[in-house]
Parts: sequence; C-alpha cells; structure tokens
Amino acid sequence: MTTGSATALNRFVFVTALLLAAGAGGFLAHRLVGSRAASLTAAPAPAQVPARTLVSQSPSEPEVAPPGRSVPERLPEISLADGDGVRHKLSDWKGRPLLVNFWATWCEPCRKEIPLLKSLRRERSAQALEVVGVAVDFRDAVLKYAHDIGIDYPVLIGEQEGLDAVGAFGVDTVLPFSVFADGQGRIVTLKVGELHRDEANLILDRMDDLHAGRLDLPGAREQIASGIRRLSRARAAQATAPESSGAKAPDPGKSHQEIP
Repeated sequence: MTTGSATALNRFVFVTALLLAAGAGGFLAHRLVGSRAASLTAAPAPAQVPARTLVSQSPSEPEVAPPGRSVPERLPEISLADGDGVRHKLSDWKGRPLLVNFWATWCEPCRKEIPLLKSLRRERSAQALEVVGVAVDFRDAVLKYAHDIGIDYPVLIGEQEGLDAVGAFGVDTVLPFSVFADGQGRIVTLKVGELHRDEANLILDRMDDLHAGRLDLPGAREQIASGIRRLSRARAAQATAPESSGAKAPDPGKSHQEIP
C-alpha cells in the first residue's frame, strides 16, 4: 500500500462516513485528489450511453451521469488483483452476463447487498450470470470480511486503483453501485445505491430477453429504466404509508409481461 493511495482512500472513507451519519442511501464523496480530478475532466469522454441507463436509488434522484462524465458503452478494461494477488480484467469473463458490484466493508448498504448477490449468482446459474465484487477498500479488511461472511463470488480489490475504477465507469465516488453487462461486454444499466431483489430480477429478466433476441439493447434499457422508476416510487410510497395500512409495494420485476 502506498502512502498516497492510503491517504486518498482514508479521505474517501471519512467523507462517506459523514454521509452515512446524514442518512444517505448511497454514499457520495467529492473527488479526492486534485490531480486525479483534473485528469478525469481532461480525459476524452467515453462513448455516451443514454442517461436512462443510469438508474438511481429513488425517484427523487437524477438519472443522469455527473456533469462532464458519462457511463461508458462497454465495460472498461480495468485491471485489479483478487484476494490471491492475481490480476484480472472484466474481459476475463467475456461471454457471460456480468453483475459488477462496487462496495466496501465499511459501507452498510454494500454489506446488506451481499446475501442477495450470493443468491442471484446461484439462482441465475442457468443464465451463466457471474457476479464480480470490486472492493474499494483496504486489502486486509476485505480479505477478513470476505472470509468471515463466506463471499463465494470473485472479489477484486483496489485502493487508489479501486477509486480509478469507479471513475472509469463515469461515476463519482459513490457506493454501492452495480453495473449490469451482457455477454458482449455492453453495459445494459448501472444502478446507483443499494440493489434490491425486485430490481435485480427486473434487470436480469430484461437481460435474458436481450440475450434471447426478444428485446434489442435500447428496448431493454428503456424497460429497465421505467421499471426501476416504478419500483422506486412504490418503495417510497410504502415507506411513508401508515404502518396500519398494510400496504404492500407491487413487484413489476417478476415478469417481463408486466413491463409496458
């Protein structure tokens, strides 16, 4: 671990911890290092994906990439080490649909997602889904946590490299977020904030439709975006409804026929 990368990651942890105390659903921090921020804004912009492919935690959050940034059309060629120190690129899993989850051990919504991610990998084995965790965290903390809770999917680890990987996806330092890509490496959608089961099922069902030729890529993205918005509104309404009402949010993610 270099002093520079440790300092940057510690600053990231500190700022995001403040936002946790403020009750943020997804942890958002400013870009950490001035030179890094300058390089991000000066770099040529990746291929623009329609704003609807980046879906947010709630209907009140903007569904656009940050100013001057964009979600890449395809998975970027990031390279990070796994727990054994072996470096991997996301293209190592080419040919399989991917769910790339950015997380950290100190991020509560990130930790809450892990049982779901383990289940999805098992339940979607016929779809050949692979889940890849990208831990933006200190190596020792990640290895201990992954061992303690039994993470059974590939986990890549990076400190400064992890922060750089976040930027490569057109996202400022926000955790958690999940990237869904098809077997060709095309980014289908990017979900900011905690991933819920109904959202994951909706997205993966549309990706299955895409693979089978029942939808094209723009159609899959559009149905995912509209479905996520509807789920978010239903979840927000349920959260604010009186407990005695017994209201239950609908789950439009169960069948693609329910998506107009």
